[in-house]
Order: sequence, then C-alpha cells, then structure tokens
Amino acid sequence: MRGEDQMTDQPPPPSLADLQHWTWVIGRAQQMMLEQGLAMIESPPSGESAAKDGPANKTGDFWSESLSLWQQFLGTGTAPAPQAGGGRIDKRFAAAAWHQNPLFAWMRRSYELLADHLLRSVDTMEGLGEEQRAQLRFAMRGFVDAISPANFPFTNPEVIQRTLETRGENLLKGLQHMLADISRGQMTHTPSGAFEIGRNLATTPGKVIHRTDLFELIHYAPTTPEVLATPLVIFPPWINRFYILDLTPEKSFIRWCLDQGISVFMVSWKSADASMKDVVWADYITAQIEAVDLIRGLLDVPSVHAIGYCVAGTTLAATLALLAARGEADKVASATFFTAQVDFRSAGDLKSFISDEQLQLLAAISPEGYLDGRYMAATFNLLRGRDLIWNYVTNNYLLGSDYVPFDLLHWNGDTTNLPARWHQSYLSDLYRDNLLVSPGALSIGGTPLDLGKVATPSFVQAGREDHIAPAESVWEITRHFRGPVEFVLAGSGHIAGVVNPPSAGKYQYWTNDAPVASLDEFIAGARETKGSWWPHWLGWLRGHGDTTVAAQGARIPGQGTRPALEDAPGSYVRGR
Repeated sequence: MRGEDQMTDQPPPPSLADLQHWTWVIGRAQQMMLEQGLAMIESPPSGESAAKDGPANKTGDFWSESLSLWQQFLGTGTAPAPQAGGGRIDKRFAAAAWHQNPLFAWMRRSYELLADHLLRSVDTMEGLGEEQRAQLRFAMRGFVDAISPANFPFTNPEVIQRTLETRGENLLKGLQHMLADISRGQMTHTPSGAFEIGRNLATTPGKVIHRTDLFELIHYAPTTPEVLATPLVIFPPWINRFYILDLTPEKSFIRWCLDQGISVFMVSWKSADASMKDVVWADYITAQIEAVDLIRGLLDVPSVHAIGYCVAGTTLAATLALLAARGEADKVASATFFTAQVDFRSAGDLKSFISDEQLQLLAAISPEGYLDGRYMAATFNLLRGRDLIWNYVTNNYLLGSDYVPFDLLHWNGDTTNLPARWHQSYLSDLYRDNLLVSPGALSIGGTPLDLGKVATPSFVQAGREDHIAPAESVWEITRHFRGPVEFVLAGSGHIAGVVNPPSAGKYQYWTNDAPVASLDEFIAGARETKGSWWPHWLGWLRGHGDTTVAAQGARIPGQGTRPALEDAPGSYVRGR
C-alpha cells in the first residue's frame, strides 16, 4: 500500500498532446529566431578581469556566510532567515516565492551575498586610483545586476509559474518582443502607437517663427491677458527632444509657465545627419546667442530670461561667459540651470565612458559624421541598468507581459543623433580634461571663456538622486560664477526632479539662505519644502523683473515681424 501511495503522489507522465505542445513551443521559438536571422554568437566580455580578490578576511567572510546559507537550506529545509538591516525593497524579489520557498529564498540570499562581496571587493582593492576605482565599481555594479537570478527563466519562480500557466506562450511572446527590439536596435519600454507628437505629446499651441540648419525657434501662444515684459527662452539638451518639458498637458512645464503669465520661446534642435558632420560646440553657443537676439528684436526688449537643461545648461554657461567677455552680458537678465554641469571633476558614472579606447570606438561608429542616437540611449540605459534594461528583460522577454504606456519612457526612447565632432570634443574637453573651468582654456571665435566673469543672476537646480549630473557636480556652478546664485536641491533625479508639476503633489525640495561653502553644508542647514520647486523658481524669476505688458501684437505668435512657418511643435522634433 505504501508503494501504491507513493505512486499516486507522483504526477502522471506527460500525454502525447503535452509532448506535441512543448515540441511545438520549442520548434516555433527556433523558427522565429531563424526567420529573424538571429546570430547565436556569444562574444567574450571585453577588458581585463580583476587580478586580485579583496583581503583574505573578506574572502573568508564570504565563504563562511555561504556555508551558513547552505546549512540553513540543507539542514532545515526552510527559507533562509531574512538579511539583517532594512532599506528599500528590491522590486526584483518582491514575489512571495523569493522569500517563502526554501529553494528560491536560498537563491536570492546567495545572490545578495555574492553581490555584496563583489561590490565591497572593489572598495578594498589595492593599487587603484579613484577614477579607476569608480570605473571598476560601475562595471561591477552592471555585472552584478546582470547575473541576478530574476533575469533567467529557470531561476525566477514567477517566470516558471507563468510558463506553466500559459503553456509556454509567455516565452514565445517574450521572444517576439526581443526579436523586434533586435530589429530596431533599441530596447522598447512603451507600446508602439500609444503616444504621438502633436496628438498627446507636445500639444501646447504655438508657432515656429524661425528655422536654421541647426534649430527651430518656437513661440508659444500666451494664455493670460498680460505677460511679463521680459520673455523666457528655453534651451533643451539636443541629446534628447525638447518635449520632455511639454509632455502631457498636466506635466508640461511650458504650459505651466504660460499660465503664470510668461512669454515662452523654445529652441527645438535638429537631430544630426551627415550634413552636420562639421558642427562643433561653438555652433551651439552661437545658436543660443542668435535665439536671444531674435527674441529681443521681435519683442523690442533689452534682455531675456534663459533656461539651459543638462548639456544645453553647460552651453548656456559658456554663452554667458562669451557675452560677458564681449561686454554684452545684459542681453540675459537671468539664467536658470536644470541639472547642468560646468565642472566635471565629480561628473559621476558617465566618466566611465571617456577612455581613449571608447573615444576611438565612437569615432569608428560615426563614419558619416554623426553618432546614431541609439548608442546614447543604450549608454543612458546602462546608467540605470536594473530599471531600464533588466526589468524589461524579465517583464517583457521572460514573462511576456505587454508594455505599459508611459510618456516619459516614450520620450526616453525617442532618440536623436549627435554631431560626431561635437560629441568627441565635448567628452574629451569637458568630461575628461575639464577645460571649461580653466580660464582661457577654451575659446569661441578667438574670445577666451572665463566663467569667473559671469555676473548674471542664476538659479541652479540639482536632483538629489541624479545619476547623470550628480548634485555635488551641479553644485560646482556656485563656486565658479561671480554673480548671485540661488541653489535648489530637488527630490528625485535627472528627469522627475525637473518635471514635477505642482499639481502632482510629489517629492520635495531644499533651500538654504545661509552662506555655505559646500553641498554638505547646504544640506546640513537646508529647509525642506514638500511638493514642486516650480513656484519657488517663479518667485525668484519675478524678483528679477515683474513688469507686465499686454499679451498682444508681437506677443502673439506669428503676428510680429516674424511670420509663422508652421504650427508647434514643428518639424525638427519629428525628425524631419
């Protein structure tokens, strides 16, 4: 009877129909890969592996803790005890099976143990300079994220369960997602067709009033009967498209500014092509000055307010230095910097991509004089690999889940090409050699640049969790400008820290009116305010001129001396 009980406890053998089904799943998967022409070639990782382990006591700790995990798993058959300490929940292991099932709990804890020791080994490795250590730490973090058991179908309990429930349909659907991404050369984050420029993105009414081979100038329609006399021009980064500041109407910084009574102009940069192979940084600086002069002439005003976001903020700082050297600083009444850097000593993980070998590689993959924007998208995804790569590998490739519409991630994947000469010099002159903060080291049209001569009132915003322009790097602007600087530290990062409308009621920001010498001192004495920093910035802006004029005549797009060329958002943002 005991033998019979044991037999009945075992699952029945697979039926012919089951075998036929799984044979079909495997065969279909092979067919899809063959149809796609997927080359199953595994390339060895580049670079040299670390020659030394960490100190012997750290290695001993690792094996001791590993043995302890094995003893818990084999001796008791229960899930290993939770790891000591608290902190943010790791979304990769949120499913109950990672904690309640002994096998998967052991996998999770073993991975966490290995990851912890690998990352700590970088900090204890001898003979490394700080820059080398930072590069190795970045590479190790990417490796650790890649080997997570959540990323593989047979070590992820959610994937196993989904595969059994759907009889492998999830794997086929995931393979379709993967092959589609291989075809377009870029990882997908949102469903195709969910967003369209001019339909549900970049919908703020306005007109394109000027176009060059490098940019379009958009003039937005006022929404108030009176507007500030001094207009605002926004310079977005040409690494991405400008509509990050004009997403859905609820999130649009442009629309919000209009509703506060500001005349708003936006520069929309052209995505590079072969015709822009000779474009250099000086061309972008000249373009900023051209936009400023066009607006001054159109509205007959002496000056404008200017905003520079990220790389366009770095360029705005150079523009201010050039204007100061020419005796024309009064063309810009105030300057606002969104997550922009001028001193690149502490520029964060992006410095891991500026070795001589990598610069040579960039030149090699830009034979027509421009860098395909998909390479930059991949680079920025690597900076947040856990969220922007492996999360989608698991959800969309392994689980076969549908993509979730998300306007910000649609924008993130809407890539722009970069002029190769500009990109090479930007990485070498600024990120690698840090020349912008050395007076006279860089010149524009024979005029040396010196940030120490910039006296323009400036508002500097940094993101506390910014992984592209770290707050400590953005802070350095306050040390180099001669004029008054208002520094604000916003919650969140490079995008959400900027695009945070007051209506959302999210995050917070910190201010400090006391004279401080470092970001640490600023934070130590800072006052926290819940919500968006936008109203704080508006108060600062009005402090530099609150005179208003009627929103009529040239303040209406296309009704001044510059007729409308087409409706906003224009052609360049659509890649035309």
